[in-house]
Amino acid sequence: MRDINFKIIENKKIARDIYKMILAGDTSDIKNPGQFVNVKLPFQYLRRPLSVCDYNDGELTLIYKTVGSGTNFMSTLKNGDVLSILSGLGNGYEIIKSDEPVLIGGGVGIPPLYALAKRLIENNIRPEIILGFNNFEDVFFEEEFKALDLNVKIATLDGSYGSKGLVTDFIKNNQYAYACGPLAMLKAVYKKIHDGQFSFEARMGCGFGVCMGCSMKTNSGFKRICTDGPVFKYSEIIWEND
Repeated sequence: MRDINFKIIENKKIARDIYKMILAGDTSDIKNPGQFVNVKLPFQYLRRPLSVCDYNDGELTLIYKTVGSGTNFMSTLKNGDVLSILSGLGNGYEIIKSDEPVLIGGGVGIPPLYALAKRLIENNIRPEIILGFNNFEDVFFEEEFKALDLNVKIATLDGSYGSKGLVTDFIKNNQYAYACGPLAMLKAVYKKIHDGQFSFEARMGCGFGVCMGCSMKTNSGFKRICTDGPVFKYSEIIWEND
């Protein structure tokens, strides 16, 4: 974990309120797909945690949604602008040898699954991809996953693109799932599979385990989403109010 300066080389809109930012800098602290970074923005007290979409030697890709003053400011940044980024946070996904694994993402939970898909392919594992959106204006990264020669299924709530319904409509029995997305989606996926890994989102004060603000209850006690997660195994998860 280090605070590193990254230079923006691309920052463009790719769907409704969704932007793709590519940055040049030292990515050596990022070891696993599913890790995240914390972006420092001017006039913002807290950094913005963003999942790593993709990374290689010297290049980092982030996908973000404009939802407030911080991310709206990010959307105005130009090529050549520099951001201070705390890199290599969280644990990331563990590669598991499994028949017919499925990657399930909803909205801005989709980006970390892209690097994961590439890592699985490197390990001779070809996952199925299931992506969920509200409607066709929100759809992104379908073509990027297809370019990896993977089977991609799209679900939209209003049926304006792909199939009308939920990501859970596509899940088959006994699939191993890697999932990231809204809490309600994760809970629904959990109830339809037998095993997997789930990436959780949380409001983070620090992003590296000091403030304890992102603690969650698990089968092995309370854990911090920022350091013990954001990825948790199926066997660890407890759903409150069940």
